[in-house]
Amino acid sequence: MLALGLGLLAGLAATTGPLHDLAERLLFSAHMIQHLLLMLVTPPLLLAATPSWMIDAMLAPLLRPRLLGAAARWLTRPVPALALYAAALAVWHLPGPFDRAVASPAWHATEHAVLVATAFLAWWPVLSPSRLLPAVHYGAQILYLFAFGLPMTAVAAMITSAEDVLYPFYAEAARTAGIDALADQRLGGVLMWVPAGVVPLAVFTVAFFRWAAAEAE
Repeated sequence: MLALGLGLLAGLAATTGPLHDLAERLLFSAHMIQHLLLMLVTPPLLLAATPSWMIDAMLAPLLRPRLLGAAARWLTRPVPALALYAAALAVWHLPGPFDRAVASPAWHATEHAVLVATAFLAWWPVLSPSRLLPAVHYGAQILYLFAFGLPMTAVAAMITSAEDVLYPFYAEAARTAGIDALADQRLGGVLMWVPAGVVPLAVFTVAFFRWAAAEAE
């Protein structure tokens, strides 16, 4: 229940209230905190909190059609899941798509929906509670988690090391508010960079000890 509550609270904090307002109107760094909550906090907590019987009851009707079932089994495997997650991260942090998202509520909602959906896919091989679409073996989880943080780390490094403001929307907002836009952008990059390594490492540690316990039985 704690994981469920924290996951829902993280999602709510990211999409409503002061953080949402700051991200939409003023601070790039606030927008990056939104993305961290929506990709590294909410999906793993909700997957960890969902009972297997509940998720399988929801999945069973969707998996009956042969094509849908095959597509779902493929999408929740490590390589396609991580590839889609990496592609979504890269595309939505390009200046064009990113500025369109913050300039339009509809595009911002689309951005968040895509990032959340691909984050669920990316966490699935490790944290799936489903018997119909199960997580991979602990050994594969360990290897997978080594790669999990790389896409976000790469995007964060690009943002942090940029010599110019990448996103015109926040450059204009910063001028209006008297904030250093480049410093805000670099702060946002650092805020992405650190959790991109720390969160997968924490899950890696849990997976390792669960594997050790399973082997000892």
